[in-house]
Amino acid sequence: MLINKLSEKGEEKITQQSMRSNGYSAIKDQIIKLELRPGQKVTENELAERFQVSRTPIREAIVRLSQEGLIDVYPQRGTFVSLIDEEHVEEGRFMREHMEIAVVKLACEKLSGTALQDLSENLVLQEMSVKEKNYQRIFQLDEDFHRIIFAGCRKQRTWQSVQSMMVNLNRTRMLSLASEYNWEMILHQHQHIYEAVKNQKPEEAEHIMKEHLSLVNIDLAELKERYAHYFQGEET
Repeated sequence: MLINKLSEKGEEKITQQSMRSNGYSAIKDQIIKLELRPGQKVTENELAERFQVSRTPIREAIVRLSQEGLIDVYPQRGTFVSLIDEEHVEEGRFMREHMEIAVVKLACEKLSGTALQDLSENLVLQEMSVKEKNYQRIFQLDEDFHRIIFAGCRKQRTWQSVQSMMVNLNRTRMLSLASEYNWEMILHQHQHIYEAVKNQKPEEAEHIMKEHLSLVNIDLAELKERYAHYFQGEET
């Protein structure tokens, strides 16, 4: 009887943790995908209904996302998805550029056959998504492609550190992808990166990765002109 009760408590704890994690992850994912738009007002009740969870994990998620700068809570005014911070975009770009170049060179020496197969399969899905013009799927596959390289080099924690600084950059990337920004070029560069890693050519991999990252570096001036209300420092 005691064992059963302890087991039930353990399962309840896991469920509560899952709800907290799922609520946080779901809201963050929709912020990145711009399904929750910069400057959009949100409430606990609306989010709880949207994600089919209770208000408690939503409340905890809002606190966590507020600490990360993705949610702004104003007394007497309400809770809003944060506007995009241009300085944070640049900082994310800086960290990504340096880490990606270092890791792709390492991948030419260390990437396993399994990781190479995962990259190959990812590229097939990317090609399908480009044909379908599914920009959200392209974004996720792009992320997965780079994550596979980090994981294949046993640099998962480095990837997580990079990702923690990428949210504002990712929101601008999503804006660009939604405008059909060089989808086919991104695919071709991924294919060339794969070939360079597969053939163990670190200098070529580094060169292509630099070109790739310069391509996806966002022209903030253009985006701010088109989506002024999504950025800090502009009237909402």
